[in-house]
Amino acid sequence: MPLKAHLLEFRNRLIKAALAIVVGAVVGWIIYNPVHIGSFTYAGVYDQLTYPFDEYKATNPDSVVTLNFGNATSAFTTQLGLSLFTGVIISSPIWVWQIWAFILPGLTKKERRLSLGVFGTALPLFLAGCFFAYQTLPKALLILFGFTPDDDKSSNIQQASDYFTFITRFILAFGLAWLLPVFLVGLCAMGILSGRTLKKSWRMAILLIFIASAVITPTPDPFTMFLLAGPLCALYFIALAICLVIDRRRVQSGAEPDWSDLSDDEASPLT
Repeated sequence: MPLKAHLLEFRNRLIKAALAIVVGAVVGWIIYNPVHIGSFTYAGVYDQLTYPFDEYKATNPDSVVTLNFGNATSAFTTQLGLSLFTGVIISSPIWVWQIWAFILPGLTKKERRLSLGVFGTALPLFLAGCFFAYQTLPKALLILFGFTPDDDKSSNIQQASDYFTFITRFILAFGLAWLLPVFLVGLCAMGILSGRTLKKSWRMAILLIFIASAVITPTPDPFTMFLLAGPLCALYFIALAICLVIDRRRVQSGAEPDWSDLSDDEASPLT
């Protein structure tokens, strides 16, 4: 395919991805406020993300915990930003597929199978990470709000833009971090990494996961760090088990000698 055709293909994929995000943002705008359908009522994105305020006020009626919309356009820009964020999450299957479909024609048959497996696991893990963050976020915020002194001199009035920036970064950080096993298994399938290497360096990997979690999470508190690091440690050992299976299959197929899993100071059999 000539360069011009590649550029046209890229433009078409980009337009489709952008349209999907726009449609998702429209849906996010619609469900931003409570939606009533017959006897069913959906609380809305805003109410869902500000739920910790209501819970904290119910248990601490004397404390002042609220959001502040500092100017006339703040409420509008907040709704627009959260609608766009919701659209990115909702349309993620479409724009991720567009990326994969653009790369697909240039891959070999083996690379296509590998990339299809990556696509099939990366997207569910990303969405699962976002969902996990969304479910644990209210409890995390309730704990953080609990450090506000309970007296007449203290209050916790937050700027709406700062609060929702924290929320969106928190969710996206979890979603991207949960792609760790896909990255490790992909390197193992390409022969760059082995399960034996992951097994030998698991202590260092756990340490790096906790350090990365402390850097990625938008707050310095240890509770939020453990919320991210705990699942990542579990996902690391799942990836380790899958990589060991890949190593074993390579030995059985003859792609690697049967002494590849021996330690450096252990003698290998000679044939």
